[in-house]
Amino acid sequence: MAQSLELEAPEAHLDWLIKQGFNEKHALRLRWLSKDMNEHEQYMADFERIFEGLDRLGPGDDDDSLRSRNSIPINTGELLEIGCGKGVTTKLLAEHTQFSFTALDNDEYSLSCLRERIEQTSLENRITPVCASMTELPYAKNKFDVIWAEGCAYIMGVEQALNDWRPFIKANGYLVISDLVWLTESPDAEALEFWQQNYPSMTTKAKRCQMMEKSGYQVIDSFTQSAKSWNNYLNPLKDKLAKLSDQEFISNAISDLRHELNIHQQYLGQYGYQVFVLQNKG
Repeated sequence: MAQSLELEAPEAHLDWLIKQGFNEKHALRLRWLSKDMNEHEQYMADFERIFEGLDRLGPGDDDDSLRSRNSIPINTGELLEIGCGKGVTTKLLAEHTQFSFTALDNDEYSLSCLRERIEQTSLENRITPVCASMTELPYAKNKFDVIWAEGCAYIMGVEQALNDWRPFIKANGYLVISDLVWLTESPDAEALEFWQQNYPSMTTKAKRCQMMEKSGYQVIDSFTQSAKSWNNYLNPLKDKLAKLSDQEFISNAISDLRHELNIHQQYLGQYGYQVFVLQNKG
């Protein structure tokens, strides 16, 4: 049932997981990882152990983030970063802009890393960490000049994110969002099977742009994230996995990650993260 719900109605799948008694953090991560709900607690514990000490949970690079920032013609106002994680991008953007930042994540440990990152810097008074849900933003409508969401919208569903977040963006304000897309019309069968299982709503850049226009945005810039952004994520993860033994883990978390790395090694380039810089049309 869970697999069919994810394929047919990903937002309903998220609601269903929460109704089964999962807290929202684990429901979102379970959907993100597309794994068996019956072993979720051990899987999450193993997953968090593997990523302990790593700054990035996905691809990202300063140059890519600054390119997105430079596509936005404003430099001040209120910026909400959704899924800020440990604050790598938060700190970078704060150093290159004059925005007042709200850094939102539903993982208190990640936010503690963010606080430590900015502690005793001149940025501390401009960044407000908030532990809250991306699915129920606790803010007034039309509050933000910019919403920034790198690599996290697919957790709740890109279309739902576009529609749910838009009321919080001022008229003619901006949304920066990234998503995994197909970069070829004819991917290899193994890559296609892997992503159909792990991200069944993954589609092409062109179809994402159509969705964004339909949701009330204008695409003002779009680019594929660099190879360096993937290396910043994959190389530390490879180094960490090389130091760990599969026998140390009860769940399949480590073997799943090894399999994902193998897919990236063979097929990365047939897919990639696409950044979209959008303007709210009103």
